[in-house]
Amino acid sequence: MIHLFFIFALLLCFLPLLPGMVGLLLPSLSWIPTLGFDSVSISAFYDVATWPNLSASIALSLSTGLGSTVLALFFTYTILKRYWGTSRWLKLERTLSPMLAMPHVAFAIGFSLLFSPTGWVFRLIGALGISDVAGIDLIQNNLIQDNYGIGLMLALAIKETPFLIIMSIPILKQLNVEQLSKVSASLGYSHLETWRKVIIPQWLPKLRLPLFAVAAYGLSVVDIALILGPTRPATLSVLVWQWFNDPDLQQLPRAAAGASLLLFITAASLGLIRLVEWLSFKHQRGWITKGAKAVKNAKRNPIRHLALYSPFIAIPVLIVPLLFVWSFAHRWRFPDLLPSRYSERFWLQELPTLTDLISTSLLLAFVSSALALILVIACLEYRQKFQRALPAWLIAIPLVTPQLSLLFGIQIVTYIIPGQHYWLWVSWSHLIFVFPYMYLALDGAWRSYDVRLDQCSRSLGLTAWQTWWRVKRAQVQPAIIFGLAIGISVSLAQYLPTQMLGAGRISTLTTEAVALASGQDRRVMAIYGLLQGILPFIFFTLAIVANRLSYRWRHYRQYSLQNTHISNKSKEYTHG
Repeated sequence: MIHLFFIFALLLCFLPLLPGMVGLLLPSLSWIPTLGFDSVSISAFYDVATWPNLSASIALSLSTGLGSTVLALFFTYTILKRYWGTSRWLKLERTLSPMLAMPHVAFAIGFSLLFSPTGWVFRLIGALGISDVAGIDLIQNNLIQDNYGIGLMLALAIKETPFLIIMSIPILKQLNVEQLSKVSASLGYSHLETWRKVIIPQWLPKLRLPLFAVAAYGLSVVDIALILGPTRPATLSVLVWQWFNDPDLQQLPRAAAGASLLLFITAASLGLIRLVEWLSFKHQRGWITKGAKAVKNAKRNPIRHLALYSPFIAIPVLIVPLLFVWSFAHRWRFPDLLPSRYSERFWLQELPTLTDLISTSLLLAFVSSALALILVIACLEYRQKFQRALPAWLIAIPLVTPQLSLLFGIQIVTYIIPGQHYWLWVSWSHLIFVFPYMYLALDGAWRSYDVRLDQCSRSLGLTAWQTWWRVKRAQVQPAIIFGLAIGISVSLAQYLPTQMLGAGRISTLTTEAVALASGQDRRVMAIYGLLQGILPFIFFTLAIVANRLSYRWRHYRQYSLQNTHISNKSKEYTHG
């Protein structure tokens, strides 16, 4: 049975990637027989190359994608260097999950309401009477849909930093930073030198895959770029998305060629990141092995680091209440700090639509996450039993490949199958992107499980299923519950898979939030953004509560069994 599940996971999650790439390349070469393109040609690439402002769009994608990656990496390094191993780290670690749980679209909507020229930050600056300070006007007009993509780059960097920090935690624990710091200090290294010369050369290579995922997402993001990014010209991913939505099907080869160009740029950028990492370590090897250097002023300045870290807590904390206030605002003139009138009219107006959207979003999330959970557990059990695991590069493909390029090819392949199975295609596309995240979330729990417990329980007469349910499930259950919450939040945040595989016939909270964010009423936009941000937070909270209740129940049951055993022994002793 476990063989069937393993093969089923390969067929369902990874085999479609190959025809997906073929389905991208053939249309880009103008070979679509159903539309009358029967001969191979590179005319679509010529159309893309001669498109006005294409170079500007590519430059914007590179600057925002790679710039946000470098900023997120710098923020991650600064925060880890300052707080790892300190008394504040536990508090900081607890705030990471809520920051990571907020979907990108809800974060982008809240970011736009905070930093737009009439946003709440500039209302606060006006109320404090410092709006005339030099530079405020420049910042006020260059953060949302600015020509250089500065706001988009900052928003991506702030949103991806908690992800890189969470991915760094198991790496630093494995490196045993405390022991490395003690040994380095005994050799005369300062705290800064320890991190630069000892920890970074070991931490950065192991962070390569999450860093590639962040870079690929920044280079190919569509939903956040539609809300925060520049419009004239737009980034390359948004430009390709506009070509894809062209009602003239004869322009489909141009969209495919643009998606191929986006895939090439992303692959080249990831190669560039790897080259920079290799060259940096190669040329800095002498400096790294030079030894400790006397530091004149080893005193650290915590205020500067606190100022760098504060946006990652302050912005997500401000976004949810700001969306809540905007959803009930009836009249809110600039520069008033709060609305002058409130109303529930927009909630009542959107309630029937919201009910359908929430039910569709949750149903897709439950189906894709439940199926992904079964397949992930089967693959992990298969690895433990037969020592054959899914290759890491295969799991990484959906994470580091631009969604727009990958889904374009998969959509072309679905056209071959007759019928309008849009709900099936959308749930399948969600499964493709949920599976890698759930696999990474559960992988650590399976690796840390001691297989000798299985041997002991089997020697006591338990069957294989009884061993898994009574012994192993208790050990991996917290990871399963938390992984399920991650899968649901990943599914709820999917925009391009729902739009492309659903052909616009299936609407979710995310798709409607992105559509409403481009020019609709801010109060309606805030309602959709608020609900899109709260739903994953609810599931993460439920996961934490369920794990705590389960932990207390197991200890209560164990304590009750021990007391019953002692009581029976006492009765035997008394009657004896």
